[in-house]
Amino acid sequence: MRSEKAQLTYTETRTEKLKKEGGFTLIEVLIAITIFAVGLLAVAAMQNSAILMNSNAGKLTNLSTWGMDKIEELSALSYNDPLLEEAGNPHEEFSGDYTISWTVIDDNPLTSTKNITVTVTGRGKTAFISFLKPNIST
Repeated sequence: MRSEKAQLTYTETRTEKLKKEGGFTLIEVLIAITIFAVGLLAVAAMQNSAILMNSNAGKLTNLSTWGMDKIEELSALSYNDPLLEEAGNPHEEFSGDYTISWTVIDDNPLTSTKNITVTVTGRGKTAFISFLKPNIST
């Protein structure tokens, strides 16, 4: 009789020991992999968005650069230069993939000034840059 009790006690302690051993079930592993996959997809979508935004920023930078170059060129001209006459609106130039145009409005917002708006269009984007050119000779 004693050996049966000893055997029973041994079996109970072995079962308890097996219950205490840690581990992951198959369902827990599948849930963890699913969460990890969703996180990776979010990072991939974010990367794609970042690439697109960088491309757009590069295009706008090129447009702004062309516009500022044209503004520097026009601001170096004399006040009465034919390229700064209101009668020729809109003035237009083509440079590769870009179209650069500018309009001139005399005496706006002040007398003896020209309001010049440069528009650069290309690669699906458009940039507008305005400046005032005063008549410093009068």
